[in-house]
Amino acid sequence: MPDATLESSSAANVTPMLCGVPQTMLWTLYNRATESLRTDAWFRDPDAERIFRSITFDYRAYFGRPDSSHATRSQMFDEALRPWIAAHPGGTVVELGCGLETQFQRCDDGHVRWLCVDVPDAIAVRERYIRPSERSRHLALSALDLRWMDEVDATQGVFITAQGLFMYFPEDEVRSLVLAMTERFEGGELMFDTIPRWFSRKTMTGFDLTRHYRAPPMPWGINRDEIETTLRAWSPRIVSVKNEPYRRFRTFPARLGPWMACIPALAKLLPAIVRVRLTGK
Repeated sequence: MPDATLESSSAANVTPMLCGVPQTMLWTLYNRATESLRTDAWFRDPDAERIFRSITFDYRAYFGRPDSSHATRSQMFDEALRPWIAAHPGGTVVELGCGLETQFQRCDDGHVRWLCVDVPDAIAVRERYIRPSERSRHLALSALDLRWMDEVDATQGVFITAQGLFMYFPEDEVRSLVLAMTERFEGGELMFDTIPRWFSRKTMTGFDLTRHYRAPPMPWGINRDEIETTLRAWSPRIVSVKNEPYRRFRTFPARLGPWMACIPALAKLLPAIVRVRLTGK
């Protein structure tokens, strides 16, 4: 059982005052919780359901019809993390840009150590619904503030995740952050998601999800066929790069994604989940 104590819904039934990138934590929560609540759900997240119901917010007006994309992403990260955790007893998972993600609660084996990193406004909202604990700590820092690395005990292995984060940074900042990880965490792993160039351009000119909500600009886009060569060019300490498209969606035309992934000319235009293994000096 997780050792993080979770607040009751009645203790925090308020609308978080968020804007910009931190507000996306409500978008991702919405997609995870609504998938989990379905009778035919392929992803279960009881704590996301609890938090979703606790917050007074018109999710559909802001974010439109739920599409399960963030549930699929979280499921793919869970599937990578669980065997890693089993193979690294007492290892450390660092969750950059944690928002209201409840991955520790889903994957905790009773031994893993977790470090949730996000900007102060996001951590303040997170702690209304999820209390930190000895094995699941919260750190109010930007992922770009490398002081978070000083809080990581990597002696039993480290797995760094960044869901829905890197696309909000310019490419040079992503590169600098990844290089810092390769220098610091020998034998570690990194998992993150990407958006293609065409979608990045769309957000930079204004992507209105609904008439109430415009998604924040996402300056870093990269096509799937560029990911491995780009990362290996950044550092020779990156020894393995794998990527795959999202596996399933609920809504059209996103449901065409798995079919598009079989056609090289179209596959490169899809968002991707990337897993990287690092080596040392």
